[in-house]
Amino acid sequence: MPIRAAVIGLGIAGVGFHVPLILSLQPLFTLAYVVDTSAPPELENGTFADKFGTGTQYLARLEDVLTKEDVDLIVVATPTATHYNFAKSALEAGKHVLLDKPVTVSYSEAQSLGVIAKQRNRVLYAFQNRRWDSDYLTLQQLIRQGRLGNITDYESHYDRYRNFLKGSWKESAIPGGGQFYSLGPHLIDQALKCFGRPDKVTAFIKNIRGTGDPKVDDDFTVILHYLPTRSKLHTTTATLRGHLLSARKPQLRFIVRGSKATYSKYGFDAQEGQMQHDGHRAFNREDFGVEPEELWGTLETAFDDKGNDVRSEVVPSIRGSYQELYRNLADVIETGAEPAVKWEEAELTMLITELAIQSSQEERTVTVPSLSTPTLSPVESNEADLRRVLEVPDTGEKSSGSSAASTDSPPSSIPSTPSLTSPKRSMASLSPSNSAWFLNLFHRHRGEAT
Repeated sequence: MPIRAAVIGLGIAGVGFHVPLILSLQPLFTLAYVVDTSAPPELENGTFADKFGTGTQYLARLEDVLTKEDVDLIVVATPTATHYNFAKSALEAGKHVLLDKPVTVSYSEAQSLGVIAKQRNRVLYAFQNRRWDSDYLTLQQLIRQGRLGNITDYESHYDRYRNFLKGSWKESAIPGGGQFYSLGPHLIDQALKCFGRPDKVTAFIKNIRGTGDPKVDDDFTVILHYLPTRSKLHTTTATLRGHLLSARKPQLRFIVRGSKATYSKYGFDAQEGQMQHDGHRAFNREDFGVEPEELWGTLETAFDDKGNDVRSEVVPSIRGSYQELYRNLADVIETGAEPAVKWEEAELTMLITELAIQSSQEERTVTVPSLSTPTLSPVESNEADLRRVLEVPDTGEKSSGSSAASTDSPPSSIPSTPSLTSPKRSMASLSPSNSAWFLNLFHRHRGEAT
């Protein structure tokens, strides 16, 4: 029997990634429902079945899908501030959950969801699809083959040139807004997969364009420090960059320096653009996930100790495959297979995210706590804590759970909690009015690349 899935949120993440991936992997999955406060225009123009599948139904509220006995998996592709509450509701309703990145606003929220998933014996999985980018797969292969030697310097970029505002919710001063929350978790996850838990973090997160809310970041540099150990005598520095005023084409993606060679790579993975252009039919293309030769990386290898004999070769990029994440997810749900993206890795990504924000705020390098160091307490999910976190005055109205119902009025106080301010004021447990306001903002201002 196929895994019956429901996708919550029909922005770029939902429509541009999850819907095509699910539809392309029948009979492993069936897309049973799509959920959003705003009905997709395809319902009106008669193209809904063509885009979302013939058996797919549209629902307007999260509650409506939670009670469906024919739903096995809920994919949360809504604004980041709603992730915790929606995922918690889904897990407590007995559903498996796939969470788009960043999985939550805070480390404590990620920890709390992990506890709930274990208690409910449900699968909780992070959508770190960029582990299956063509260039990243190629880099990993070079590392496994030892062709770079001991890696001393790892530089990973996701730069663009955009000297204007798109009107996305990610450009708003809300929890989970800003360039760092949007792209940082991908780059952090990739670095952690290569090198593991760092020893220290230094970060610079800022607004460089001077457009929009000055508290919302559009530029970040995060440096992960790996100190020598008994088994690894060399240091490694991983620099992660996201810059919105980078005027070059193609953009730099990787420069990785080792004791034997340097790997340089320009240009981005092709899968996102192919899916957004062709939907699930993109997977029928012979060139799906295939990078053009002009974007293949270069490996420069030293053949003498003085660097006089350095030979360059073009390294063909491995075909990218986001489908592998969903295939693994199906195996985890059906057979209990080992998850390719472990939830503990998602938690670590959120910890590093928070430490980077702390480093930038305090203008200092911060130490990553060891595994034996006590972690943050799980978030409290009650109305009093919600109002304390949001600084919303108590009006006497009681919360009845999560909701995706639409509303045009913002909650009485929307906190300014973008990347430039404290991560601890998270949207741990959104009330119905706040959840609905964020989703209303979401469907009016569709987001960008996931």
